[in-house]
Amino acid sequence: MRTLAIITARGGSKRIPRKNIRPFLGKPIIAYGINAAIQSGLFDDVMVSTDDVEIADIAQHYGASVPFLRNAQTADDFATTADVLTEVLAQYAQQNVTFDYACCLYPTAPFVTKELLKRAFSTLIDRQFDTVYPVQRFSFPIQRAVLLRNEKVQWFQPEHALTRSQDLEPAYHDAGQFYFFNVAAFQQNQRLITDNSGGIIISEMEAHDIDTEDDWQVAELKYQLRLLRTE
Repeated sequence: MRTLAIITARGGSKRIPRKNIRPFLGKPIIAYGINAAIQSGLFDDVMVSTDDVEIADIAQHYGASVPFLRNAQTADDFATTADVLTEVLAQYAQQNVTFDYACCLYPTAPFVTKELLKRAFSTLIDRQFDTVYPVQRFSFPIQRAVLLRNEKVQWFQPEHALTRSQDLEPAYHDAGQFYFFNVAAFQQNQRLITDNSGGIIISEMEAHDIDTEDDWQVAELKYQLRLLRTE
C-alpha cells in the first residue's frame, strides 16, 4: 500500500500575494503542512505541486519533494483541485509509480497536525470511504439563517422562525484543510467529494480559513492561543 501527500501551492494567489509562502509566525505557512505530513509517517512521498520556482525551493528546504513543476493549464485561475491532482497522479504514472491513497493538503492550513492526518486516514480505511476531510460545526443554526436584501431581512427557512436552536440538527462545513482519498475512487469519479465521503469533526480552534488580511491576523492569534493551551 503506497500513500502520497500532495500539497497544492501555485504561485498566483490574488487576494493575499505570495500567500502560500508568506511568513506565518516566522515560518513560511506552507512549512506547517509539510512538517505535519512528514511527521505523520503516513506517506511514501510528500510532494508539492507548484508552478513557482521560489515555492519549490522553500518546499524542498522543509523536506518536501518537487519532482516536476505544474503546467500552465493547471496553474491558472480556472483549474480545479481535481485537475491538479489528476496531473500529479498522471506524472507519477508516467514514471511507473502508482499510489493507493493520497492526501490533498492545502498550503495555507497551519493547524493541521500529524494526529489529525492519522485520524483521517484511519477513518478512510476503516469505513471504506472514497474521501475523508475535516469539518467544523456552524456556530449558529443554518436553518434560522436570514437573507438581507435592500436592508430588509427575510428568513431562508420561515418554517424554523420559531424553532428553538437546540431542537435543530447541527450542520457542518468543510474546514478547508485537506482531503484524504482513495486514488482509484477519485480516478473513477474525477471528483473528491462523492456520495461516499466521510467527515471528521474538529473544533473551532483547530482551523481557520485565510482569505483576507484580517483572516491572517486572527489565524495567528488563534494559533498562538492554541499553543498556550498545550503548554
